[in-house]
Amino acid sequence: MSHLHPHEDHGAHAALRYRSLGIDTQQEYVIYMRRDCHVCRAEGFQSQTRVRVDLNDRHIIATLNVIDSDLLMPGDVGLSRGAAQALTADEQSLLKISHAPTLDSESALRAKIYGHRLGAPEYKSIISDVSRGHYSDIHLAAFLSACAGGRMDLQETIDLTRAMVEVGEKIDWGRTPIADKHCVGGLPGNRTTPIVVAIIAAAGLTMPKTSSRAITSPAGTADVMETITNVTMNLATMRRVVEQEGGCLAWGGALSLSPADDLLIRVERPLDLDSDAQLVASVLSKKIAAGATHVVLDIPVGPTAKVRSEEDAHRLTALLQQVGEACGLKLKIRQSRGSQPVGRGVGPALEARDVLAVLRGAAHAPMDLRMRALNLAGDLLEFCGKSLPGTGHSMAWRLLDSGMAWQKFQAICEAQGGLREPPAANIMEPITSLSAGHVSHIDNRRLSRLAKLLGAPTTPAAGLDMHVELGDRIQQGQPLFTLHANAPGELTYAKEYLASHPILTVSE
Repeated sequence: MSHLHPHEDHGAHAALRYRSLGIDTQQEYVIYMRRDCHVCRAEGFQSQTRVRVDLNDRHIIATLNVIDSDLLMPGDVGLSRGAAQALTADEQSLLKISHAPTLDSESALRAKIYGHRLGAPEYKSIISDVSRGHYSDIHLAAFLSACAGGRMDLQETIDLTRAMVEVGEKIDWGRTPIADKHCVGGLPGNRTTPIVVAIIAAAGLTMPKTSSRAITSPAGTADVMETITNVTMNLATMRRVVEQEGGCLAWGGALSLSPADDLLIRVERPLDLDSDAQLVASVLSKKIAAGATHVVLDIPVGPTAKVRSEEDAHRLTALLQQVGEACGLKLKIRQSRGSQPVGRGVGPALEARDVLAVLRGAAHAPMDLRMRALNLAGDLLEFCGKSLPGTGHSMAWRLLDSGMAWQKFQAICEAQGGLREPPAANIMEPITSLSAGHVSHIDNRRLSRLAKLLGAPTTPAAGLDMHVELGDRIQQGQPLFTLHANAPGELTYAKEYLASHPILTVSE
């Protein structure tokens, strides 16, 4: 995402004709120019140069890729799909290209790389440039790496969180409490959010839920919800849905709430990087920007979860509480068991199927997913003062079992654009146990990796279906899980990974 600013006079630059190349680089803006282009020669541009691209009253900062073939004709210039959309460029557009401005925040970035602590002005400068699209992926990766591994103290984390809020929009709902919840993650299939939103909104509370897409997991809440309804909406639409139904389930990346976070997340994903400071700033900045006042946070703890030990959980809990208090958020944090997946499905459509089963009260609905959602919803009802202490969980049960939560969920989806059934994969193949015994260990990280190799979350129907839980007695040849894929190549790739990376341990 890039903020687009009014055109400024950067001198006389020859215009180049835009030609669509149909290249998708997601949110990274890329420009394509011939090596013999007169602008390239005059400006001294080389491959990977950061350049400013102007069209009418809009501009972006893009990374230059140089072409030595006839893919472009002399006098033509190409843009990645996202860059063209940001500029609203068409085949008749004339683009002006110049050197990108020097970034003052780069000195602060270098200081952080060398291990120095930064103050609030430095973080605001960095995050401002990030949100405006002025940082390349190399800059973003360097910033994320420099902040990881315990290299940020409490005040720096507070300053980073505030900076991420300040550069974007912030919603004021004009009332309190505004409820929210978040799970730190690491458990495949732990899709409690849609169920909690339905229960809380059915209780008459306000819960405007914004969620991200997957970072290091096979599915984020936005990926899951997108298989059954529209999650891409602007602030005006989001406000309409919330005022009408009391809640929403929106993709945060389509909004201007903490916009730098989505750019950082995009680079965190391939790095498979999660630092405490970045995690806290990411989670809490989104809550603050969305106008939340009361937030319940779930921290699963397990040997292959994101948080692996009680010590790590206590440290993260303290950091969340301290930063939340400094930023005016009321937080209630619960720790939960993180030793195995939650629900049966792992992957957007399969997790959506589980969510719908719980909301519909289906006999086959995963009990662990139901119970986790009820516990979180009960906590939130009490935390927001909707029910007396000790009565929140029974209230949540009544709202779910009576069908009121399902009715509210349907109403929210209809307000967002309609409810549909999640898609199914073209290929399904069960994986069976080679021996008899009991399931003594499940590796959540390898399970997530396997689901991603099958195509999740890019292919919404891809992933896997669990058939066993920890402690289950199984027989030789019994199905352990079923692989879901849309392409034979991805299924083969996943099975090759599975052959050398066992997911479940079956003990005598």
